[in-house]
Amino acid sequence: MLANILIVIGCVLAALAFLFLVTSTSATHSRKESNDFTGAVVAVIGTTYAVLLAFMLSGVWNMFQQAQINEEQEANSLVNVFRLAEHLKYSNGAEIQGLCRTYAEQAVNHEWPSLAKDQRLQDGSNLIYQLWRAAGQSKVHNDTDSIVIYQLMEELREMTEFRRIRLTQAREKLPGILWAVLIVGGIITVTACCFFGVPNFRFHILQVVVLAFLISLVLVAIQDIDRPYQGVVKVAPEGFQAALQTFQNETGR
Repeated sequence: MLANILIVIGCVLAALAFLFLVTSTSATHSRKESNDFTGAVVAVIGTTYAVLLAFMLSGVWNMFQQAQINEEQEANSLVNVFRLAEHLKYSNGAEIQGLCRTYAEQAVNHEWPSLAKDQRLQDGSNLIYQLWRAAGQSKVHNDTDSIVIYQLMEELREMTEFRRIRLTQAREKLPGILWAVLIVGGIITVTACCFFGVPNFRFHILQVVVLAFLISLVLVAIQDIDRPYQGVVKVAPEGFQAALQTFQNETGR
């Protein structure tokens, strides 16, 4: 959070420094004569950059929401596996339920901290393998067991897919070329605003400060939301925490 605040402050100070440089090297009246041309250029640059910013912010926010939904779906599939395993009383249902509990604990206590540090995950994949093996070793005693095992396999398939999506989302980020466009576009927009010839210098300072603050704030927001499992704004393991609570309520331990 502190780093984001420092970035915003640094951008505003840099914009003010450039404004003072422009005003000290060129007279206001000489810049005022070209305000019509400067205004037209700034309008085109500003409109283009505003559309670009809105598109990028909307894109990363949609990705963040998809990551939240995917986390809930993965946890929901885990709960379904746990509940289906309860019907395998004469087979290895207790083993599968134990693995489900371990998977949820592993996700909350180890995987999410590792994702926050952008570290590679291993243990969860091993638990997925154990769940698949346990499900495959389940013995069929009647038609009900056959149906339960089939449904359990389907839930495991979906959970495995959701986990793979989660790991992919944790690695995804905006490519460097897009960041270059965003940063260079912001610099050009603020710079162009500094070339206006404004008689009231204090009002000009206010304009530049507001513009630099807004652009830098949006860029910081994009940077934070771009990685859904890192940064200030990130996906929390609320689904798995709810799953652990469900396991406790339904088993009494």
